[in-house]
Amino acid sequence: MSPPRSFVDKIICPVRAKRERRKEARPGELLAAALDLFVEKGFAATRSEEVAARAGVSKGTLFLYFPSKEELFKAVVMENLGGRFTEWNAEFEAFEGTTADMLRYCMSVWWERVGKTQASGLTKLMMSEGANFPDLAEFYRREVVRPGHELLRRIFQRGIDSGEFTSIDVDHAIYSVVAPMVFIMLWKHSAMVCVDGASALDPEKYLATQADVVINGLCMRSGPAASPATPKIEGLS
Repeated sequence: MSPPRSFVDKIICPVRAKRERRKEARPGELLAAALDLFVEKGFAATRSEEVAARAGVSKGTLFLYFPSKEELFKAVVMENLGGRFTEWNAEFEAFEGTTADMLRYCMSVWWERVGKTQASGLTKLMMSEGANFPDLAEFYRREVVRPGHELLRRIFQRGIDSGEFTSIDVDHAIYSVVAPMVFIMLWKHSAMVCVDGASALDPEKYLATQADVVINGLCMRSGPAASPATPKIEGLS
């Protein structure tokens, strides 16, 4: 005699549901394991079987979701960086404050969402290994670097168009924001050897200070701008 249907449902269905939830969670677990290993060991040194083992699955299961280590790396980049620009551009469109406030917000939020997370190690990885993997380097430029630069250009141009910022070469000005971000990522993922160990570096204060430096250099000032002092040359003055 078969057990009552309700009994079977009580025993079997939760097990099946648990398996389904486990299957749905598996890509995320693989991406998290891959991110940790790529940042810890680098792309070349990370083996697919290590990623599978850390995620608690077989190597064959890993390849069901990601057919190669290169595709796995691309998925990690898109999950943590490249796939988030739609959200970040929407925030730009909705922002109602001044452009100076927007730039401060941009640098602060970048630290919270990227800089202080494991994902910031992907930039260091690409800087150190990108030349050895040109296809991945081009992918990273296309999906992360170019969209990031374009968003910064929009912020700078917004300030110029509104009269808040002085007219400036936007294509080069964006590096005044990119440079401190890159520095703080290298500091975080290089055993903090970029600074004197006796001097504490607070990343949030550092980025806020860098934002102020950039903004103070860009903001329009009332009255005529002071002319730079002409250096005196001995014998001619």
